[in-house]
Amino acid sequence: MHKNGRAIIKTEKLPIKLWLKEEQMDEGALQQARNLANLPFAFKHIAIMPDTHQGYGMPIGAILATKGVIIPNAVGVDIGCGMCSLRTNLTEIDTDDLKEIIKIIRETIPVGFNRHKTAQDPAWMPEVTGNLPIVTQEYDNALYQIGTLGSGNHFIEIQQGSDGYIWIMVHSGSRNIGFTVANHYHAIAQELNQAAGEDIANDLAFLPESSKYFTLYKNEMDYCLEFALANRTLMMERVKTAFTQVIPEVEFADFINKPHNFAAEEEHFGETVIVHRKGATRARKGEWGMIPGSQGTRSFLVKGKGEAQSFQSCAHGAGRIMSRAQARKQLDVRTEVKALKEQGILHAIRSRKDLDEAPGSYKDIDEVMDNQKDLVDIQIELQPLAVVKG
Repeated sequence: MHKNGRAIIKTEKLPIKLWLKEEQMDEGALQQARNLANLPFAFKHIAIMPDTHQGYGMPIGAILATKGVIIPNAVGVDIGCGMCSLRTNLTEIDTDDLKEIIKIIRETIPVGFNRHKTAQDPAWMPEVTGNLPIVTQEYDNALYQIGTLGSGNHFIEIQQGSDGYIWIMVHSGSRNIGFTVANHYHAIAQELNQAAGEDIANDLAFLPESSKYFTLYKNEMDYCLEFALANRTLMMERVKTAFTQVIPEVEFADFINKPHNFAAEEEHFGETVIVHRKGATRARKGEWGMIPGSQGTRSFLVKGKGEAQSFQSCAHGAGRIMSRAQARKQLDVRTEVKALKEQGILHAIRSRKDLDEAPGSYKDIDEVMDNQKDLVDIQIELQPLAVVKG
């Protein structure tokens, strides 16, 4: 047990430290955590956050530190996916105004697989410097995708803060440019590992520091992180415009940005390592972060405590309790919609196909927050008022 009485799995090469009970992990995520703990280049231990669930190769809500290698799938296909938040000077908002703002947002920000009909101003794009072959290849397409939400669990949410103010939160990533970079270098990693006779599962294929592809991937990943931030920033500008059109006197402040799919060289336990966070947020001491619930539950603005055992990390959200297919099959549209209506939330559930993002498909956010009291301090609680989903 670690200091908070939570489980440490000690059956593998490295310990697995859990910020939830072992029995709360789905079997797929648990096996993936065991696979990580047996990697020959994994460092110190594996940290599993309370929002964890099965991913591809590595669980969502996991932190893996490595020595001398980087693993594309331990970052994931949505490189730089994350959240940003912005405070308005409004203390309340009329329902009719809220509906009009959401209408304008839907008109100006493409969602799902949609993209802009015209290329956006290249000034929004991060500058391309150095050798970035995939970024260069995808750059023109990205001009049509910057400022778009994407699908899955991505959202734009207008929220009432416990500080008395109306907040805006946006969750999105690097769109197709990040997806293409991730898949390209994962395929190269598989080829390199097979050629070298490495006994590593294909979905955890790695790029060694000695390979030119290590640096290429890292540089392209870093660009995708910048693109994901630019994507969220442009969307936030469009949301600000929507607010201003409806409420001209509105003002904005306190922009916060946090990615949760990335790898970075950091110092931990006295050594320089590459920390892979997949569905996990960095939480250095005093560092601001965001932990959203679902479109029917609270989100939280937090400050990190810099806990060493989690590699200075925390959860990135509530985490799924059902797969998307399970949610569509098992949840009831009327029940989910009724709960949202009772809270007065302008929600995004229209039919059974939307149930994969219903509140019932997610873990209890209060339990998730309780399980990571040693990782973050809650600063502001945010209650959803209106939601646009991907």
